[in-house]
Parts: sequence; structure tokens; C-alpha cells
Amino acid sequence: MAEPENTEEPKQETTEEALQKGGLAKLMPWLAPALALLVCAGAGFAVSRMFGTRGDAQNVAAAEDPAISQLPPLDEADAGDVWYFDLEPVVANLNEPGVTRYVRVTVTMEMGNGMAEKDGLPFLQQRTPLLKNWLTLFLSNLTLEDTRGEQGLRQMQAQIAGTFNEGLFPNAKPCVTRILFKELSIQ
Repeated sequence: MAEPENTEEPKQETTEEALQKGGLAKLMPWLAPALALLVCAGAGFAVSRMFGTRGDAQNVAAAEDPAISQLPPLDEADAGDVWYFDLEPVVANLNEPGVTRYVRVTVTMEMGNGMAEKDGLPFLQQRTPLLKNWLTLFLSNLTLEDTRGEQGLRQMQAQIAGTFNEGLFPNAKPCVTRILFKELSIQ
């Protein structure tokens, strides 16, 4: 006798079975978050390119800032007489009742008015502990409000220069021409 023919067609694999065999099912949980991340990053980049300013625009705006134009010019004749002395960072608590706040400052002293670097450098190095002490005492007398804004910082610079000139050159021409902030951090 003849065997009956197998009339059943080979079973078609379902899409899910095919995905499981290919390993794509293992990637599915990661696919949605990865696509969302790419879309968000692309949208952020597009928005920043459309509405953001370029570096040149910021530099031009800074060059036109009147506060920057008020800085004293550095003449070529004075450039040889001016030199700089860096102090180590100073940390002091601000005079804030009920709250502990501190300021960390690193300053550079601009020296001039006839004090040559070869004579002034050993003079200032010898007096560095005094300078740090005076700066710590000055800072510990400030409040948080004294340190806010450009006007407050410029006033601080002028007062620090005055304090240093009074301490270093009590009966002579002041040689600290400016105080420059290298670091100013308030917490």
C-alpha cells in the first residue's frame, strides 16, 4: 500500500520566532531608550545651533562692554616697570551671623611705581606671611553682600591694595598698583 501523502504544508515561522532566533529580541529592551536618546541629542543640537550665539558674537559684546573699557591702559613705557607677584590661596570665613560661609581667594599683586622686580621680589617673599595674614583678616570682616557684583569685587580689590600699601609702605609711595583675582570662590 502506498503511504498517504503528507498534505500538511511546512509550518511558517511567526515573526516572533524569527526575531528570537536572530537575537533581536535581546536588543529590543535597549533599542527604544537608545533611539530616544539619539532623538533628544539631535533636537538639542539643532536648537542650540538655531538660537545659540557663536563665540565671535560673545567676544564682540565683551569688547564693547564699558566696564572692560574702564580698565587702565597698559602703556608700553609702563610695561617695563610693572611686574606681578602671586600669593598662595587664602581661605577665610565671612562675617555672616548664623551661617558658616567661607571665601577662597588667590590674588596677584601688580607692582610698579618705581619698585624694581629684582629688589621687590625678595622683599615681598620675605613678607608673604604678613600679606596672607592681612588678607585673611580683611576677608573675615566681609559679609556676603560685600562680595556680590562687579562693584563689590572692584571695591574689594581697591581695599586689599590699600591694606597692602599701608602695611608694606607706611611712609612711602604705594607700590601695589592693582590687585587681580586669580580665583574667587564663595561657599
